[in-house]
Amino acid sequence: MNGELEAAGHGRWNLRFTRRLAHPVETVWRALTEPEHLGAWFPQSIKGDLLTSGAPLRFESEYGDFDGEVLAVSPPGLLEFLWGTDTVRFELAPADGGSVLTLVDTIDELGKAARDAAGWHTCLDFLEVELAGATASWTVQERWTAVHPGYVDAFGPEAATLGPPPG
Repeated sequence: MNGELEAAGHGRWNLRFTRRLAHPVETVWRALTEPEHLGAWFPQSIKGDLLTSGAPLRFESEYGDFDGEVLAVSPPGLLEFLWGTDTVRFELAPADGGSVLTLVDTIDELGKAARDAAGWHTCLDFLEVELAGATASWTVQERWTAVHPGYVDAFGPEAATLGPPPG
C-alpha cells in the first residue's frame, strides 16, 4: 500500500501507488470524478469538468488556489490532469471482483517527494474509507504524521527537504 519513488527523467519524479480495492471499477470511478465523493478524500475542491479532455480545472482550498487541466480521460479507466505543476494520473482495472487503482503523481522537485507521498497515502486511505461508506478513525493530520516518517526513511533525506503541507 506504500508509494514508490521513481525517476521520470528531465528532473521529474514519479510517486506511484497501487491499491487493490474491494469495489468494482465503476464505483471507484465515481469516487474519483463525482464532487460528492471527491470532497471526502481529495485535498481540494475541483471546479471544472473532469470528464472532458482539455477542460480547464480550478483547485481551491483555504490554503490557496491554482489552475490545472484535464489531459486525458477514458471512463471508467483513466483520468489524468495537471494539478499545478504536477501531473496526476489515475488508472483503474478490474481485479478479483474488485479493482486495482494506480495513482502516479509526477512531481518536479525531489525535496517534496516524502511530503507528497504521505499526502497521497493519506488521501487514498480516506478514499478507501469513503468507498466503504465508513467514517475514518483518524484525522488527516494524524494519518499524515503517522505515515510521513516511513517515506522519509524509504526515499532518503534529499526527498524530505520540504515539510508538511499547510493545515
